[in-house]
Amino acid sequence: MSVLSVLKERGFIDAVTHTAELEAYLENNRITCYIGFDPTATSLHVGSLVCIMALAHMQQNGHRPIALVGGGTGLIGDPSGKTEMRQIITQKQIDENKAGIQAQLGRFIHFDKDQALLLDNAEWLTKLEYIPFLRDIGRHFSINRMIKAESYKARMESDEGLTFIEFNYMLLQAYDFMKLAENYDCLLQMGGSDQWGNIVAGTDLIRRTLGKQAFGITFPLITTASGIKMGKTHKGAVWLDPERFSPYDYYQFWVNCDDADVARFLALFTFLPMHEIDHVKTLEGADLNKAKTILAYEATRIAHGEIQARNALKASASVFGAFEVPEGLLPGATIPRGMHSSATDDAVPTTHIDRKDVGETDCVIDLFTRTGLCTSKSDARRLVKQGGAYLNGNRISGIDQKIGDVDLDQGEILLRAGKKKYHKIIVR
Repeated sequence: MSVLSVLKERGFIDAVTHTAELEAYLENNRITCYIGFDPTATSLHVGSLVCIMALAHMQQNGHRPIALVGGGTGLIGDPSGKTEMRQIITQKQIDENKAGIQAQLGRFIHFDKDQALLLDNAEWLTKLEYIPFLRDIGRHFSINRMIKAESYKARMESDEGLTFIEFNYMLLQAYDFMKLAENYDCLLQMGGSDQWGNIVAGTDLIRRTLGKQAFGITFPLITTASGIKMGKTHKGAVWLDPERFSPYDYYQFWVNCDDADVARFLALFTFLPMHEIDHVKTLEGADLNKAKTILAYEATRIAHGEIQARNALKASASVFGAFEVPEGLLPGATIPRGMHSSATDDAVPTTHIDRKDVGETDCVIDLFTRTGLCTSKSDARRLVKQGGAYLNGNRISGIDQKIGDVDLDQGEILLRAGKKKYHKIIVR
């Protein structure tokens, strides 16, 4: 099975240029492909996972992926998928963000021995001269065609409009593709569906300047069964950086997915074989929840490593009760099988406080704000009044409820906000 067939089967493909020619090219060559990543933060997030996993599949099928960090284009900002101008960031910020992105991509893609490349388009874009660029590259672009691209149309119809600096983005991304084709024989660009216009512009530029056939693949925008954009939660973005979003919270994000999303997410965000995933489509109830556990474990293992995945698994058993992972369910997963009922001290988000700081006059709502379960005391009071605040499994009855030694369970206090947000306090 070709890698294009693999991506289609697993739900990655939205659109493809020159499908038959690309299929033949992939089957007969060890090709080089690329995806661009904006260095707008020190971490990528779950919304980037489809692109990252696609690069990983390309590598696993014998091809060479390039992760292109937009150090140059990041100084401008991509209007694609945006209704307002992106904030322009400094070179120092881009350098810091690039270092964080490289560390995260290394969890999914092997960069040693030329198996993959991490490049920065600042290497060539910041050296461009304006007049030669217009003469050699700009002359190949039609304004009439450019303004028909969805990325430009949306901005032009917005109140803010489209700035000239952003209007140049399509030319720069097409130029990136041309430089990679010229210097690395990279003839396949992949990206989100909002990148279709930019990718097609690049294939056209390569044809005009290098006389080569280039290709493009776009991926669909992934939303949950409830219609929410992938990776958006009550805490904001689900970051891949463990310092910004803990491995335990990352595990909980996946284990709490909608029943209708389990098989689809297993196909997109794990490497488990499809014949095993197809079986999940027949499950329901408790059996489907066990499949969610495996999804959460595999996704966490890929992003954060085996140790963190095991810690999150044990912590989840401690908080939510014992559960079983049967032998025959998704057998390709590396998750420990059997019953799980114990926890590690460092897996559940934890705060250590001195015993002298736990006095009979302290209110429980102070702990909810101190641990970050609530953003403020007013937020904590509102949670209590709505019946969503718990202390050691018991609903807190009033906003003036006190805490003391009687609330310590072997030196620990377990707080819960809503159904799924937990925090452990260890009293020393």
